[in-house]
Amino acid sequence: MSWRNARLGDVLTLQRGHDLPNHQRVDGDIPVVSSSGVTGCHNVAKAAAPGVVTGRYGTIGEVFYIEQDYWPLNTALYVKDFKKNNPRFIAYFLRNILRNYQSDKAAVPGVNRNVLHEIKVTYPDCSLQDRIASILSAYDDLIENNRRRIQLLEQSARLLYKEWFAHLRFTGHEHVKIKDGVPVDWEKKTIGELAPLKYGKALKADDRVPGPYPVYGSSGIVGTHDKALVTGPAIIVGRKGNVGSVYWTNSDFYPIDTVYYIEPENCNLYLYYALLKTQFISTDVAVPGLNRDYAHSRTLLVPDGKILALFEQHAVEIHNQLECLTKHNESLTKARDLLLPRLMNGEVAA
Repeated sequence: MSWRNARLGDVLTLQRGHDLPNHQRVDGDIPVVSSSGVTGCHNVAKAAAPGVVTGRYGTIGEVFYIEQDYWPLNTALYVKDFKKNNPRFIAYFLRNILRNYQSDKAAVPGVNRNVLHEIKVTYPDCSLQDRIASILSAYDDLIENNRRRIQLLEQSARLLYKEWFAHLRFTGHEHVKIKDGVPVDWEKKTIGELAPLKYGKALKADDRVPGPYPVYGSSGIVGTHDKALVTGPAIIVGRKGNVGSVYWTNSDFYPIDTVYYIEPENCNLYLYYALLKTQFISTDVAVPGLNRDYAHSRTLLVPDGKILALFEQHAVEIHNQLECLTKHNESLTKARDLLLPRLMNGEVAA
């Protein structure tokens, strides 16, 4: 029999994670896993690999597959016993169950492992588990490979900026005169002169209509909406919350009231990387935030037009690759998420 009916507790045993306050952590190579994934490291493991971890409080419904010994935190549940089932399959299996479970129990602030153990499930035999895990992990392996390539490209762009504008080793620097530590024909300008910051607009989560346009808060993309407020490309700067965070987007988007944004006509990739290096501080004691007048007063070194255009050319090439990889990952994720429930209910043969 390929598929059988059971309780979730017959398929696996979930265990609550373990307390580990920040002040008790010792730097090491053991990942500390919370309800939102890997959030730190420690020098001691509490659970052996492979691991499957999901949120007990906080981020509920996400499932993380851990390939090395790890420490699951008390905000999470982890699989203590796979009961001879394929661990990689169990990660997908649990993700499929909790996605449906979360939608049914949206009002419940947390997940009780004893309640989860009683959920009625249908699961396949081990040979079919292996095939399903192989199909889905092929998507995840491609996504992870692209993610690593994205990280390397982002690092290369930051290093290029540092080499050219911090160390002043830009193309042709040997033939440029330096005066007061700055190449001649370069100048210092304030952010207010270069690119005035505009206020985002309030858009509560309940008022958002899912659509094609990303909604940006100070922590990055926080949702989508059916209407855009700003045409891309543009730069977003955190105003409240994650103060001074900086994001670049090529697409049209909706900046909410926790951010500033810079209009497209004032944006370029040099400015984006310069702002990433700018020290923004919290100036409002009562409500931590970035004061716009203070931000406008920060100065940036502006290169001459030739160097600026050359840097922009290199940076655009990198960002075009980043955009292609990001879109590829979005397509892979969508395909995997569509395939997951179909494989889990036997609608698609593995």
